[in-house]
Amino acid sequence: MESYSAGGTLQAGDRSRGAPTVITFGETLVDQFDDRHVLGGAPFNVACHLGALGAHPVLVTRTGKDALGDELLQAMDARGLDLRGVQRDPVRPTGRVRVTEDAGGHRFDILPDQAYDYIHPGLARMVGLSVHPALVYFGTLAQRAESRRALRELLCTVDSQVFLDVNLRDPWVDADTLRWSLRRAGVVKLNEDELVRIADLLALDGSTSRDVAAVLVAAYGLRRLVVTCGAAGAWTLDAAGRVESVSGTALPRVVDTVGAGDGFSAVFIVGLLRRWPLADTLARADAFARALCEIRGAVPDSPDFYAPFIRDWRLDAEVARA
Repeated sequence: MESYSAGGTLQAGDRSRGAPTVITFGETLVDQFDDRHVLGGAPFNVACHLGALGAHPVLVTRTGKDALGDELLQAMDARGLDLRGVQRDPVRPTGRVRVTEDAGGHRFDILPDQAYDYIHPGLARMVGLSVHPALVYFGTLAQRAESRRALRELLCTVDSQVFLDVNLRDPWVDADTLRWSLRRAGVVKLNEDELVRIADLLALDGSTSRDVAAVLVAAYGLRRLVVTCGAAGAWTLDAAGRVESVSGTALPRVVDTVGAGDGFSAVFIVGLLRRWPLADTLARADAFARALCEIRGAVPDSPDFYAPFIRDWRLDAEVARA
């Protein structure tokens, strides 16, 4: 089996050579529980999965010059991630989320004025020019402050597919930011609750989820909308009105659902770049997200987790042909 080496490289047969480059833009942060902290942020999670599955992710983000920032860089390096897009902020702290647990579950307090809120536009542009990505992945949280300028600069610089992973996080939800993001994206992924909320925020008509999705696709010129439904599976609608879906199956055990959506996004992106049949892409993304629900944390500690997916999806063979 492949392993994360002490020197910081994923020993995986150099799957990333010749692989498509994906820029994941946005927040890197640490979820701070009472008894532990967990590295995360959707762009970080997606980058980790992409790297393990044979793509070449470049994470454009900003961390503090502090112990948590050092830990994040060490984690990225240990997974063999390309670090050229990681900026260090001498003033602001590495992103943090305070997590409290009570009888009702988890409450997440996403702190303001963090390093990832100040990604430098010029440096983001330089990364885009240097790596020529096949796809750019971004969400909405990192656009709550100055980093929105860096995202705009990046997207104006590159000629690539654009994948928006909505990830609405209160209280950092802004209708204008959402509209701008939708206009720049070709493929948009969200969950069914977010679809309902977006319909309200943007005053979209429709008596059913499919109706609302069709209005959203048409209004913003999307190539594809992908809707995840948790245990019930997922479905997608394209600009021509075609629907593809995958039904949910019961999980033998659910340990932790945090980060399952990020795993879904990562595999869907792999499918887009590898030009898998749409039905295969949807089914594989759903299966991967379900497998993540059976482990603790959003990103596996060991690359052994990925081995059966790499084998079954013939990712090594695909990279060899790239």
